[in-house]
Amino acid sequence: MTNPLLMKESALFDYLLRLGDDRLVLGHRLSEWCGHAPILEEDIALANIALDCVGHASMLLKLAGQVEGRRRTEDDLAYFREAIAFRNVKLVEQPNGDFARTIARQFLFDAYSLPLYEELASSSHPVLAAISAKILKEVRYHWRHSSEWVCRLGDGTQESHARMQSALDELWTFTAELFESDDIESLLHKAGVVPLGSSLKPRWDELLRRVLSTATLTVPTANQFMLGGSRQGRHSEHLGHILSEMQILARSYPGASW
Repeated sequence: MTNPLLMKESALFDYLLRLGDDRLVLGHRLSEWCGHAPILEEDIALANIALDCVGHASMLLKLAGQVEGRRRTEDDLAYFREAIAFRNVKLVEQPNGDFARTIARQFLFDAYSLPLYEELASSSHPVLAAISAKILKEVRYHWRHSSEWVCRLGDGTQESHARMQSALDELWTFTAELFESDDIESLLHKAGVVPLGSSLKPRWDELLRRVLSTATLTVPTANQFMLGGSRQGRHSEHLGHILSEMQILARSYPGASW
């Protein structure tokens, strides 16, 4: 007979991986801009947001390791899992491209993260609630930063407008899986631990419409083909390249400390 407590712990472990992996992979992507951003102030801003995301991932993966009960640390989970074991959405692993594409990716993900962590800050799991409340403070800044840049680029020159619209159109295909709900989410939602992903979409839609209207940009059509499956380990080819860079030092010198 299946133990309901073990089922809940297993589901929570998987869900925490989703949260942590999203922010770990996005943080690594943003870090690639360090020294390459269009202006010095933005170079610092993107580096700081990257550090925020990695810090969030550290807290979430540490909790995941504690829930799992196999003595795996946040570093073990970050550096010694294969791509198929990662649970991040495909959106965050997409290449940076030009500055507009990076901002579009951040904007779409921030609009999802804001209502998500607002809900998680009231989780029935006290540690997850405390971590989420801390993350939420920084997610609000991330959202303000990305939405201001969307307005600046969208309502800027003809070139910046075209690049911003093109980036949104291209990345839109990766957004549907942000709101897919499955048995893991349903089990945790019934226990009051997490929100259903599907319940976050109305707020996401509202946040996007408000900013894109100000930015004179068009919301991409909803009938585009949407790619999913990342929460079950089906990723784009880009994740393997990210992990080969991110994990090489830890795997080359396992157990090293300095």
